Amino acid sequence: MKTALSKCPVCEGELAVTRLHCDTCDTTIEGRFANGAFAGLAPEQLDFIETFVRVEGKMNRMTDEMGISYPTLRNRLHEIIRALGYEPGKDESVDVPDEKRREVLEQLDSGNISAEEAMRLLHGEE
Repeated sequence: MKTALSKCPVCEGELAVTRLHCDTCDTTIEGRFANGAFAGLAPEQLDFIETFVRVEGKMNRMTDEMGISYPTLRNRLHEIIRALGYEPGKDESVDVPDEKRREVLEQLDSGNISAEEAMRLLHGEE
């Protein structure tokens, strides 16, 4: 089964769901139905969210499972947050200097510290 489109292939406008059908009992319901927050996400982004939920949001398991570095993982998460209409880190009050952030991410990427330790350091906890 194919995933439903959320954007019009002709003009890129938002598509509206107007008909639902049950193959089991042959019931059809017509009207205007909301697509939901995740309807506009790309298939790769939906796969990311599914993996995130399956591993209970544990970033170290995400990096192992997806075979990507922690900085890449954070970038993908931030892309999804933006696609949902939010700004990542907007509510965070700690401002970590760029140099310290780079050092922590390099230590994480080289395996010298865990993802949890990196998060602690990036949130200003010494």
